Amino acid sequence: MDSTVNIPQAVKALGSEEDSVRKLAAFKLQSSVGDPSFADVFISEGGLPKLRQLVLQGSGNTLAYSLTAFSKLLEVDKGWDGVDQDLVTRIVELVVTHPLVNVLRGAMSILVAVVSHQYTSTSKPAHPEAFGFRAIRPAMNDFPNFLEMLVTRLSSADHALCTNSLQLINSLMRDAVVNGSESEWPRFIKRLQDLGVIRAVYLLMQGSALQELAQPLLEFQALTKVLLRKWRNVTVDFNNLEHRRVIRSIYQASKNERDVPTPDNSDYDIKTAKGAEKWSRLGFSTSDPAAEFEEVGYLGMLDIADFVRRSEGGFQKLILEQSTQHPTRRCPVARASIAVTGILYEHFECDKSELDDAKAYLALDSRSNIDKLFMPMLLQWTRIHTAGLQAFFRLWQATGAQDEDFTKIAELVRILMEAVVGSATRTKGIAAVEDELQAYELQRLRDLQMELLELSYEDSWGQHLRQVRDELYNESVQFVKEQRVRCLLRGSWFPLSADDDKFEPVDSNAEKKWRFARLSHNRRSLHYADFELREAKEPSLADLTETIDLSDIASVVSNISREAHSPSSSTETLQPPPSAPRQPQIRIVINGLAKKREKSHNDHKHHRKTSSNASQRRETPVLILYPLDETLGAEWVDGLVMLLNQDAAAGKTKNLIKTVSSWGLKIRLLNVRFEEGHGPDDRETKIPSREGLDDDYYYEAFGAS
Repeated sequence: MDSTVNIPQAVKALGSEEDSVRKLAAFKLQSSVGDPSFADVFISEGGLPKLRQLVLQGSGNTLAYSLTAFSKLLEVDKGWDGVDQDLVTRIVELVVTHPLVNVLRGAMSILVAVVSHQYTSTSKPAHPEAFGFRAIRPAMNDFPNFLEMLVTRLSSADHALCTNSLQLINSLMRDAVVNGSESEWPRFIKRLQDLGVIRAVYLLMQGSALQELAQPLLEFQALTKVLLRKWRNVTVDFNNLEHRRVIRSIYQASKNERDVPTPDNSDYDIKTAKGAEKWSRLGFSTSDPAAEFEEVGYLGMLDIADFVRRSEGGFQKLILEQSTQHPTRRCPVARASIAVTGILYEHFECDKSELDDAKAYLALDSRSNIDKLFMPMLLQWTRIHTAGLQAFFRLWQATGAQDEDFTKIAELVRILMEAVVGSATRTKGIAAVEDELQAYELQRLRDLQMELLELSYEDSWGQHLRQVRDELYNESVQFVKEQRVRCLLRGSWFPLSADDDKFEPVDSNAEKKWRFARLSHNRRSLHYADFELREAKEPSLADLTETIDLSDIASVVSNISREAHSPSSSTETLQPPPSAPRQPQIRIVINGLAKKREKSHNDHKHHRKTSSNASQRRETPVLILYPLDETLGAEWVDGLVMLLNQDAAAGKTKNLIKTVSSWGLKIRLLNVRFEEGHGPDDRETKIPSREGLDDDYYYEAFGAS
């Protein structure tokens, strides 16, 4: 009990004739009445009726202090005998009409306590109808703009007022959903949405005052999941008038001038062949569309209706375009919408309990990662669904999908949602997310799909997959090494000079000095010779008079890029733009080990043991090559380097190794076998006849050239 406040004197002061005395008493009371023991004595001394009277008749700061004291009394579950319809009406009136922020804070705190009493009180209320949404409904009838003012307060610059307003909205929503009838709570939620509560909370969630508003924002986010879950659990039934109205609006929006008018009672005759054709035109796979909403319930039908409303005349055009396609190539609009609804429902974890969200919030002691708890895109469900459905249509068209590819496109959309919506930061706008969903390239999506496939296998197989990856990488290195070495065995022409701005084409016979180099068949020596002309017929090893033993090569140095890069367009590959700076000529220097003249026995005798190797053998250039392009240079540099059992140096070679290894792993993961498919037309390979042949034959491993 707080000993600094004399309770009998405080109670007496609350009933004083002088406003200054009442104001001081209420001011002191608001800081002490939060103690349950103090509250018990205060009530026993008869202070509750006097405090209630100040709430009903007070003004200015006296009213503000009285409201705060009364709300703190209710927070400790005391003083409920003073709550009646007159008090609730007075509080609602203050919320609607009073301009002072300090008065509005206390008034909204009292309403939050009244609406939430049956959920927060330790004892069961004797008269439940006196609390919850039902308690303030009569007052809301007297002040019809109460909800509008409540939503307006969410944009206030006072964070405490925003918090109290959002807490009251949360309490009203929760009570309406839990205790409201099946026809009452949807109307209440629809009214709040029409007043702009979604946009107001969305802006708060993206704002900078996140710490002060974290708890009510997370509660609103959890209530949004509750609403989505409740709509999903409502079974679509065309005997329900509201459900009939929604599906009728969808069907009517798809009709065009050429459609024959049908009576209202035949729009839902799903048993006839005509009815089945109608539903198939909308994208349903059966003649019973209600059954196809089983997985997403009434939520799925609402999403289709919202898409129709947002697209205006575009929905009719979309249905007409699909009706002109071959039946197997039509994108089933209704099924696609249902699939996107299911994808979003799983993405936002709408089945996750509020208790899990609360535990996650409490676990963030430092609040450094608090942004991860908020999902502003959840509040933009309708716009995300519309953008996702449009992405579904775009991917269907880009891939040339058919009816049997529906699940594959749905999986691509699922990955797209994870990539765009899942990675969106708290402050990222909905417009930017919509643009990214529409601009996301199919190839990027395919690459991401393969990466996710690898990760899923890695999670399942762990060490085994890493072992396979290492084996494939080593095989790729050997494969690329063999390819590079074969380029050396084939031989290549190199100009002797790097002074010219541009070399002649391959078929040129201009009088220039050329050098031809080739690796010997035993892969132990490099042969080369200089020629006046670049001949069409490549010289043989016997014509190459100069020889370098590979064992004498110390290093191979070049100015070829170590990073792989690709031109932005095919024209850049053929010819650089006139304004581009001249690129340095590619140069390969092959250094050999040469022996220096030995020093005399008496010269520097004391250095013989420490520097004899360095003094006798040093690197010196033995051959310089000027490749005509970077690809040829990469082949020769890495061919020589890998023959010396060193790692590849050129970026093109590294990229080639990575590509071969990556595709090898993907083929392993996809478990592609020859016997499972023989080509695009699924025909078996034709084996040629052996009739008329002898034993003098060989196998062509890769087919005839």
